[in-house]
Amino acid sequence: MAAARADTLQSVELADGVEIQLRVAGPAVRSMAYTMDLLLRIVIYIVVGLAAVFLLMSAIGAELTGGLMMIFVFLMEWFYNVFFEAGPRGATPGQRRMGLRVMSVTGGPVSLAQAVMRNFLRVVDFMPAFYLAGIVCMLFTKRFQRLGDLVADTVVTYADPPPASTPNVEVRAQRRAPSQVLTREEQAALLQFMERAPLWADERRIELATLAEPLTQAPGMEGLRNLCGMALWLQEPEDKRGTPPPLKGAPLFRS
Repeated sequence: MAAARADTLQSVELADGVEIQLRVAGPAVRSMAYTMDLLLRIVIYIVVGLAAVFLLMSAIGAELTGGLMMIFVFLMEWFYNVFFEAGPRGATPGQRRMGLRVMSVTGGPVSLAQAVMRNFLRVVDFMPAFYLAGIVCMLFTKRFQRLGDLVADTVVTYADPPPASTPNVEVRAQRRAPSQVLTREEQAALLQFMERAPLWADERRIELATLAEPLTQAPGMEGLRNLCGMALWLQEPEDKRGTPPPLKGAPLFRS
């Protein structure tokens, strides 16, 4: 059976063709995290306000104390989320309590610029009241992104990533020696291609194999098959390298 929240699992393809999965959080759990942060800020305001009344007012006067409190509230409202989301955990206390974190859509941590952008646009998401614009935007986007997320290229995900699964793949290709002598770096690149190819789509495999056509001496799927055959040949110990009979009509990659 699929784990809970499996319907929020979103796939993202990176520039090198690798596909990662993000478990995005919906409006309900994000609203609970926001409520927790709001309550925490209210408690902080009460504590700091009482401290200001008893410690500062008699020393610097009511007007200056009130001005300092207004500056403090301003900084809290505009930079509370920025401070925590741009930090190493990428989440406010409320988000951490709900098991959430803010990430870039590429799966990386949020930069300071992204954190500032997504949180400064909260004033737009809040309109006309109670984050109505943000909630409507989340309901109409695949990754539950509000306007601030769309502009900053961020997404709120569950902090516990889905368990990584390594596909059990059988390569059906004929082992063959390379048509030319390969350097150590070229051999390493060929073995890395063989290791990562099962994670890519057929179009991406063929696209990369086409770059090695001077080595494979064949285009398209045949070139990909030859390239995988050479990688299989390199994986064998030198004293056991040979050429087994070809496997015709079998799929190149089979889980």
